[in-house]
Amino acid sequence: MFKRLRWVAAAGIVLALAGCSATDSGGESAAMPMSADGKQAVPNQGAPSQEGPGGTGKAGANKTPAPAGQPGITDRKLVRTASLELTTPNVADLISQVRVITQGAAGYTGQESTQEKRATINVVVPSERLDGVLDQLGKLGKQVRREVTATDVTEQLVDVDSRLATQKASVERIRALLAKATSVSEITSVESELTSREAELESLQKRRESLAGSVAMSTISVQIKAETVAAAEESRGGFFGGLTDGWDAFLTFGGGLLTVIGAMAPFLLVFGIPAAALVWWLRKRRRPAAPAMAGGPDLPSAPPLE
Repeated sequence: MFKRLRWVAAAGIVLALAGCSATDSGGESAAMPMSADGKQAVPNQGAPSQEGPGGTGKAGANKTPAPAGQPGITDRKLVRTASLELTTPNVADLISQVRVITQGAAGYTGQESTQEKRATINVVVPSERLDGVLDQLGKLGKQVRREVTATDVTEQLVDVDSRLATQKASVERIRALLAKATSVSEITSVESELTSREAELESLQKRRESLAGSVAMSTISVQIKAETVAAAEESRGGFFGGLTDGWDAFLTFGGGLLTVIGAMAPFLLVFGIPAAALVWWLRKRRRPAAPAMAGGPDLPSAPPLE
């Protein structure tokens, strides 16, 4: 009896092992691709994984994809501007050197205000050359201040691009309707709608071009002062600095007052003198009547007392 039980148990174990080996072989066969001659192809262990960035393989395990519709860090669109303040012995010479550096960087100069000891000039250069141009300009004189700002307009560009695509599709649909219109009223109505949508499309295109131009080109505001002016501004302080500022303010006020008086002088000559003469003549006419009115009317004299 016990021998039969042992033989049954042994047979069950053999069957279980056979089933497990069959399952393992079937799984491996399913995982292995088959070649053209019916044999299992051996996978290439050195080939890189073909899974996408979101897969579970090694290629996607160390790489986090950007959210859908959101540009990556390297795709951000920045509008960069800068300001630079320099001091120099000769303002005119430094302005000439600024123009040379700007032209060498494929840029151009914009608004400019130049005096004997002060100057301000706007320089526009490609954004990728902004840092290099700033370094070159900073070496032309003594650099007092340097500032660089960046504004991210990526979301604005994405929004404009999306609206542009939608508006272009809308314009095409209206044009298709215009081609199918038959009556005069239909043509007039569709043409009016087409004109409105084309105007909006053109406005979006102009905005897209403006944003793209701001991203592509950067503006540098360069302020230049003579060294003597900078030294005088630094020395102003305390009581004497306040006294100097007050005297300058007084001279400015006096100059403005004299300017106003000079502007009013022609009007005073043309209208003031005749008006003064008329007032004098009227007052002269009223003088003789004044004593008579003061004495009152003549009264009859009283008879003498006897």
